[in-house]
Amino acid sequence: MTTSCRCILIVEDDPPLRRFLRMGLKAQGFFVHEAETGQRGLIEAGNRKPDLILLDLGLPDLDGMDLIKVIRKWSKVPIIVLSARSHESQKVDALDAVADDYLTKPFSLNELVARIREALRHAVQGNAISTDAFFSCGRLRVDLERRIVTVDGQAVHLTPIQYRLLTVLVKNSGMVMTQRQLMRAVWGPSYTESVHYLRIYMSQLRQKLEIDPANPRLLLTESGVGYRLAGPDS
Repeated sequence: MTTSCRCILIVEDDPPLRRFLRMGLKAQGFFVHEAETGQRGLIEAGNRKPDLILLDLGLPDLDGMDLIKVIRKWSKVPIIVLSARSHESQKVDALDAVADDYLTKPFSLNELVARIREALRHAVQGNAISTDAFFSCGRLRVDLERRIVTVDGQAVHLTPIQYRLLTVLVKNSGMVMTQRQLMRAVWGPSYTESVHYLRIYMSQLRQKLEIDPANPRLLLTESGVGYRLAGPDS
């Protein structure tokens, strides 16, 4: 994906970090706008209509979690959280608030740029998903229109729940899905605490889709947070 004309809004109250991000991202070909507070971030998000937002959770006037919830009322813009809060529960809360990704400070510019490109690619795919959508990653092919799943060209039979779980992951490929998000999407809101169901079905999917289920390359575990399906072939 080309970065040409891609606009990124940085909502961060630390001037040296903003400067580092601005210089690094401009060198990668992005347009960059900045906000030092949550309120300013809301104004910039509304006026600039960025392609992606980088958001610090520890803002001086608003908690970043609250800012995500406000933005999500009117926009699906990808949001990547940049935070010193490293506890797993805080990452889960941010992702459950519908952030798209979470990076713990300190982080490398290369890793951030890779996450940005993945989030932008995912946003384009999400906007383009239709009944004839087709997903391809390595040896896995999923035809969402015909409901056909193949591995190395061979059809794979999935139960209805296995297929539903896979399609949720496909539509969010490359992105971390928390356990609660997956439980809610596949089983409904009353099952969000029954994570043992999810573990069982993820194990079953790996048995059917992975070469070595004990060392998965497609269905990846994000420790303490949830799962991620590897991104599609470029």
